[in-house]
Formats: sequence, C-alpha cells, structure tokens
Amino acid sequence: MTTRRDFIQSVPAVGTAFALGAMQLGETATAATAPKPLEGHFHPKGKAPSSHTMEAIRRSSGNLPLGDTRDFEELNKGFIAPMPDLIIKADAGHDAVDMKRFQFLNEDREFDSIHPSMLRIAKLNNNYGLYEVIPGIYQVRGVDLSDITFVRGKTGWIVFDPLVTAEAVRAATKLFQEKVGEGRPITAVVYSHTHGDHWGGVRGLDLKNEDVASGKVQIIAPVDFMDFTVAENVFAGNAMNRRLFYQYGLLLPVSPHGFVTQGLGHKISAGATGLIAPNRLVSEPIEEFEVDGVRMIFQNTPNTEAPREMNTYFPDLKALWMAENVTATLHNIYTLRGAQVRDALRWSKYINEALHRFGKEAEVMFASHHWPRWGNERIQEVLRDQRDLYAHMNNQVLHFANQGVTINQIHNVYRLPESILQKWHCRGYHGSPEHNSRGVIQRFLGFWDCNPATLVPLSPEDSAPLYVEMMGGSAKIMARGQELFNEGKYLLAMEIVNKLVQAEPQNEAAKDLLADIFEQLGYQQENPGLRNSYLSGAYELRSGIPQGEMVDTSSPDVVRAMSTELFLNFLGIKMDSRKAEGLRFVMNLVTPDNGEKFLIELENATLTNIKGFQAEKPDLTLTINRSDLELTMMGAKKLEDQLKDGTAKAEGDVSILGKLAATMVEFDPRFEVMPGTKARTTQVAADPYEAEIGAIIPE
Repeated sequence: MTTRRDFIQSVPAVGTAFALGAMQLGETATAATAPKPLEGHFHPKGKAPSSHTMEAIRRSSGNLPLGDTRDFEELNKGFIAPMPDLIIKADAGHDAVDMKRFQFLNEDREFDSIHPSMLRIAKLNNNYGLYEVIPGIYQVRGVDLSDITFVRGKTGWIVFDPLVTAEAVRAATKLFQEKVGEGRPITAVVYSHTHGDHWGGVRGLDLKNEDVASGKVQIIAPVDFMDFTVAENVFAGNAMNRRLFYQYGLLLPVSPHGFVTQGLGHKISAGATGLIAPNRLVSEPIEEFEVDGVRMIFQNTPNTEAPREMNTYFPDLKALWMAENVTATLHNIYTLRGAQVRDALRWSKYINEALHRFGKEAEVMFASHHWPRWGNERIQEVLRDQRDLYAHMNNQVLHFANQGVTINQIHNVYRLPESILQKWHCRGYHGSPEHNSRGVIQRFLGFWDCNPATLVPLSPEDSAPLYVEMMGGSAKIMARGQELFNEGKYLLAMEIVNKLVQAEPQNEAAKDLLADIFEQLGYQQENPGLRNSYLSGAYELRSGIPQGEMVDTSSPDVVRAMSTELFLNFLGIKMDSRKAEGLRFVMNLVTPDNGEKFLIELENATLTNIKGFQAEKPDLTLTINRSDLELTMMGAKKLEDQLKDGTAKAEGDVSILGKLAATMVEFDPRFEVMPGTKARTTQVAADPYEAEIGAIIPE
C-alpha cells in the first residue's frame, strides 16, 4: 500500500526551481561562520548573504533561459522620451515618485543579495518614459506600479487605466502631450478593472464633472465596477493594509538588501487618489461599440485577476489590450495581502477565448503592466503559455489533492512543467507557485488538511511554551538554532526558533536570530512578494513596528463611492459584540436626497440592516441626507454635531446612537504580526513610501 507520505516523497524535483528548491539545496551545505553585521546595510543588524545563500542562489539559477533576450528588445521598442525628472513631487510636498532610488539597478553588475531572475525583472521594470505601441497608441511606463495608455480617438485621447495618484498621472500626461498629444483633450477613460492602481489617479486628468455628467467624456468600466471596487477593500481592509506592509515591502528601504522591485513594476506612487464613477458599463460577455470614433470589442472576464475585469480588442488596429490578465509574470491566484482566492481555471479559459477570438489576427498585444508584444506569432505564443500556466496550476494541484496531498504539503509537491519555467513571462514575479498552489486547494477544499489534530488547533502563542519545554528550554533552542543557521539549514532553524519567539516574545536574542534566518531566506527568493515578506519580518523583529506618519488615501471620492448598505455592513464589523451584550434596538434610517430607507436592528449582539424596509414602531428614526451622512462616513463631521445644527433629525430615543457608538472599535493599522514587536516601536521619517497605502489596495 502506498501511503500519502510515500507518494509525496516519490515526487521528483520537490518544490519550485528557485524559491523552496534553493532553500533545500542550502540545507546540505557544511557548517560555516554566521554572517556578521554588514557595513552599508540599511539596518545596523543587517547581514550579508551567507555562503550557503550564495551557493543556493547559484544552483537555483543554473537553468534560467538566459539566451532569450526578447523581453529587453520589446521593452526598448517604440521609445520616444524619458521622464525628465526622476522625482515627482506630491501636492502635499513629499515625493510622490522617486525613481532615483532605483538607479543602482542600472549598474552593470550582479548583487549577491538579489536572485538573478529577480534582478532581471527589476532591470526591466526600471523603464521610465514614453513609448509608442503602434501609431495611435502610446504608453507612459515606470511612473507608477502600472502603466497609463493613450489611444488616439477621432476628437481626442482615450485613456486606459490612469495609475494610482493624480500627481503621477499629471506628470505622465504632461510628457505625453509635449511629445505626442498635440494638446488634444481627453475624451474618454477606460478602467480595465477594480484594483486601485488602475483608476486612483483619474483626477490627474483634470476632467470636468459636468462633462462626465453629460456624457461628453465617457468613463467606461466593467459591470458592477463600483460595487466591487469599494467592497473588496472595505470589510477586511485594515488587515489587508497591514499585510500589504509585508507583500509590498512598504517599510523596506530600496536597496540591494531591501526592496528591489514588486514584479509588476516598482513602488506605488504616494500622492492624492480619487475616483470618478463610470457613466457607461460593459455588461455583456462580449460587447462592441465605438469610443470617440474608435471601434472596440470588450471581453468581460469576471473573477480572474480581479472580481471585475475586461480585455479590449481594437479590430481596425489589430491591437489587443489584455488588461492585467496577461502580463510578463505568473500572477496571484492567492494574493499575500489577502483577498478572495481567484479561479485559475476560469482565468485560463478567458485567455483561451481571447486567443481564439482576437489572438489569431492581432499584431500587437499590450497590457496595464510591463511592455507590449509584437507580431502574431509572438502574441499567440504568450497567450498559449499563459493559458497553460493557469490551467496547469489548477488541474495538477487538484490532481495531487485528489490523491491526498494537503494544503500544508502541496507547495512542496507541485511543480510547473519545465517547458513553462523556460518562459520568462511565466516566472513567478508576482504570484509564486508555492503560495498559488496552496490557494488553489484553499479555493476548493478550504484551510483544513483533514487531520483532526489541526481542526481546532491551539494558537501559536499557546502551544509554543510546551514545545520550548519539551525541547529543553530556550538555551538549548538558541544553541541548536544557531548551529542550524551556521550550517545553512534555514528552514529547520526557522521551525524551532519561531517556536521560541512565540513562547517568549520579549526574548531579544531569539528575535534577532529569527530575523537573521528570515533575511537569508529573503535573499534567496525569485518572487518579490516572498522576498519582501521575509525581509519585512526581519525588519520588524529587529526594530519593532515603525510609527512614522501615515498617508491617508481614503479620499472623498472613494468614500462617496461606498454605498449606504456597505457602510452599515462595515459598522457591523467594527462593532465589538462583547460590548453589545444585552443591548437591543430597532432603528429606521432615511436618506431623503437619494430616496433610500433602511431598517437597522441590534439584537443578539449583532448589528443587521435591510434596505427598503422600515419598522412600524422603531425605537429611533434618523433622517439625514446621504450627502451629509458622507461627512460622518469620512470622519469630517460628527453625527452628534449634525443633530445639533439640524442637518440630521431624530425621532425617538437618541441615546441609542451613543450606545451604538460605544461598541465601535477603531482598528489599529499597525497591529502586531511578529511577536514582541508592538511594545518596541521605532519612529521613522514621514516618508509616504514607508507608510500605509490605505484604501487603495492593488492587485
């Protein structure tokens, strides 16, 4: 009889070629002296890559397709002009964009602290200027995490995906207009999908509200765009933002030993965000219409890279816009900052549909990140590879799952086929095979591995003391952990030292050793999200949670986009039910200016609401215009003050509002991730790049 353990151990080439495989290769090395603090490292406790790390990277890089240089050729094609300034100032005075920090990537040398494959995509992402895709289609790249695209219309320019911030968009548009745009106006904007790096900078286009209201300027988006744009970022938004610190390395300085790139691009711009609601929605699976005289065929692709997303084909130009469904990387099925797991099979099928509907005749393919592909043969190659990339991941992960491989094992078993690994555009620069494979199982089977011992486990901080006791105490763990670290057996060292840190959060020596372990594992990664997460963990273990100023990107536009129902739902999340025990009320909410009515009830320590209903005998009826309620939603004006000045009116027991307010909790945007880091905090400069991104959560 073949057991699950036998099956797992029989699978060849365990782990992916670069991340986990690199770590395992390091574990066979002989003992060596642990790295010492490195002069020039951004942190005084920072270490150089160990000999084990350098050897692991060398071995894992041995099979890269270095002979394929087409990406660099395609990257440089159509170059018109560089951005004139490496630093773009935000309206608030700080630096919104600082490309000066990334100039070390232009040096003609390797870095022993950066995986060569990651260094390659970082160099590709260091493009910073204006490019022609084909006559009539232009892109400004490198100003933000995403690209902004300008398409020539009959009377003006159609903009696809206006970046994250207004400052980045203004700078990109200025360069474009000076070199190509001829001063023609913006006549339409297309949001390809719901992530904030594809609409947040729209206010930088200086569109007039009356032109949008009249339809003179079209704002086009996939159906349900507004609902999903706001909802995805609200309910678990605080947790997502905190986790974003790790995935996006927001606290890591840009350096060979810190942040290098994000795979899709470099850093997110740090400026003013906004949102203009669409005035035309694409609702059909395939929908064709003209935009400022340009014929476009839209392909809705819901629940792929984003909850709502669409590709666009320009049949008269033979140009295919793949939004963010096909870029130069394996994308996220499960994104580390947290989101609903994406459907890899559906993603693959939509790519396949694009291939057969449009890809057989397209002569150029471009997207919201990276660079275009030219020539029909090249386009079909990339589309087929990406189609197979997501289908293989879905099918083979479930193939293993149906043989008993669990969510806690699959990342050590699943491997992409070598033919896909030999394609640069399928490498894991945003998603990784490790966390994506776990995501596929999570989507279909959930978090439980079916072992009853893990069904209702103890919390790590509760179980860790027993582990420490059984291992003989902290001194023995530290000694053995240091031995394993010196031998390059970083995964084993992490396994035991993490238990000690969980059990003894104030053990500084243990936290320092765990930080050293994380740092070496971070250096070995090809995937930026994995590297950033390891290095961010090391940073916080060494310094605590930085407490510098934060950038507030919950702009009035975003708050206004939140439906009243979504706001009420979120109040139910913010309410600490333990404070609501024994409370009970029924309240009517009326917002006359938009004709909405809600019935709100607090019972069983649970706050619920239903739209379109009213109680006959409520404890309280609150009447307030939705436009005034928005001031309270934004925190600009207290509801109590609106009642005092007559903006809001209450009939019944007004004390209900105070009781409800007393149950609400303000979420801490810097909650503790690594044990023992909350108490020891570090003041950092008010650099927006080292601050929370807030409501605008990309990818």
